[in-house]
Amino acid sequence: MKIVKQGNAKIIKNSDTSWLLEYSIDLADKDIDFAINHINGRYPESGFCTNHECKELVYVLDGFGTLHKKNNSISFSKGDVLLIDKKEVYFWEGKCQVIMICTPAWYKEQCQLLKEEDVH
Repeated sequence: MKIVKQGNAKIIKNSDTSWLLEYSIDLADKDIDFAINHINGRYPESGFCTNHECKELVYVLDGFGTLHKKNNSISFSKGDVLLIDKKEVYFWEGKCQVIMICTPAWYKEQCQLLKEEDVH
């Protein structure tokens, strides 16, 4: 059993529009992780992102937004749950706080930012 106190979670700034309260660094589990992402605008700020290894289960704590894929979009609001499969290509747009649980645990090298022209 492990616990990570809120005061021990790390603040990580992804961009001007996204920052995380990251619990997983101290959780140190390769199979699963936990973070609270604060999104205010578009993330990534241009193009798309994808994760080659993780599925992401997302719970919307507060706010609203849209998860955009190349050819469709999903609107969400407080209380909704989203499942993002590994290798899905998307970007966030909104003003929200979301809990993100990744399995296996997220690490930077899994994630890729893509230019819009590179997405088919």
